[in-house]
Amino acid sequence: MAELSTLARPYAEAVFRLAKSAGDLNGWSEQLSAATQVVADPQMRALIADPNVAAGRVAGVIVSVLGSRLNETGGNFIKVLAENDRLTLLVEIEAQFEALKASAEGVLEAHITSAQALSDAQVNDLAGALKTKYGRDVQVSVSVDASLIGGVVIAIGDRVIDGSVRGRLEKMAFSLKA
Repeated sequence: MAELSTLARPYAEAVFRLAKSAGDLNGWSEQLSAATQVVADPQMRALIADPNVAAGRVAGVIVSVLGSRLNETGGNFIKVLAENDRLTLLVEIEAQFEALKASAEGVLEAHITSAQALSDAQVNDLAGALKTKYGRDVQVSVSVDASLIGGVVIAIGDRVIDGSVRGRLEKMAFSLKA
């Protein structure tokens, strides 16, 4: 989905600059999250995709549904997306905005995939080790994938630390074939 991320990037960067200059990163984060939830609704997706409904009408419906959760600038942003037929990019815009926000706040986002469910203490230990390694606060999300057999895989941005049994077996198999 490189195309979606490429199309969404200028919008995400523009909103980020706007939010940062206004000192309202958290406010914009909340607005984008709320707008994304509305746009993800199946009925709203159908309305957005309907070529017989004008972009201004779609934007008006979204703004009215969001009500007070959206400020005037947020409403204008929704209108710009609608006029440029970019409302479907809102999920990607929000994701990129959150990544820019986390980076600006000095927070790394790490996703830990483990073979078995991790205890809170184990997650905290891993987060502490990552904080020490990278010198930044770490926001962790965790999932379970039994196909790893054992161990964990940690993804931080485009970096992956593979400490899984499956990963070691694959590396060993590759070495034996070479």
